[in-house]
Amino acid sequence: MSETELNLNEMLMIRREKLKELIQKGKDPFLVEKFDYTHYSKDIHEKFEELEGEKVAIAGRIMSRRGHGKVSFIDLQDSEGRIQLFIKQDAIGEEAYSDLSLLDIGDIVGIQGEVFKTQAGEVSIRVSELLLMTKSLQILPEKFHGLKDQDLRYRQRYVDLIVNPEVKETFILRSKMIKAVREYLDERGFLEVETPILSTVAGGANARPFATHHNALDIDMYLRIANELYLKRLIVGGFEKVYEMGRMFRNEGMSPKHNPEFTNIELYQAYVDYEEMMRLTENLI
Repeated sequence: MSETELNLNEMLMIRREKLKELIQKGKDPFLVEKFDYTHYSKDIHEKFEELEGEKVAIAGRIMSRRGHGKVSFIDLQDSEGRIQLFIKQDAIGEEAYSDLSLLDIGDIVGIQGEVFKTQAGEVSIRVSELLLMTKSLQILPEKFHGLKDQDLRYRQRYVDLIVNPEVKETFILRSKMIKAVREYLDERGFLEVETPILSTVAGGANARPFATHHNALDIDMYLRIANELYLKRLIVGGFEKVYEMGRMFRNEGMSPKHNPEFTNIELYQAYVDYEEMMRLTENLI
């Protein structure tokens, strides 16, 4: 075992020992069921003048911590950004302050405190209460030395989102785009439907399907490669405008432009020609 692996194992063991100590103290973080927060970090930064001196409650993940005697600082990251926590032993009590030594980067905490600005001009929260809600038993990679491998970032996207929160913007943008497409079609009278994902025949496109077996019916089935045929049957059945946005599966090659599992949208409208469908699509884009 390499020195790096040995050090990593030691650090993981230390985290588990800290959890054991917390449980022995009757402070098992995994028994905490809820925390009522009032603000996000972004709110506090943007509305500092309005919130200065006010008591707030916020929850998030510890991304860094440093201490100087009876004063400690924690950088807390929530879904909207980061904010600094200012913790004094006098404010939270000697026992609670001593328990800060049991915290690690990656732990999730909920805090209450007063909004203020430090002498250095940084918007912060002067903590009066701190609750450990989740103990992180794994070690987060460092921001600048850790999760750089592109393949690992894709395979462990949850870690990537913690270490590189700017990646969230891609997820948010995608969600907004899907919402906008739905609103565009709904406003024009299209009906969103759901068609089968499993089928006995893989049709609607020329592609190799993923095969599976239905145990209850004892028949071979396929994950859909397209939803075209089912949508057209709905038009035959009397619906005038239909669309579906959903996952398709094609058991073929992989590249930055093609994934075996992808989101696809198909729409059909009766009584119009391809030029009208082109205009509909162009206006959407």
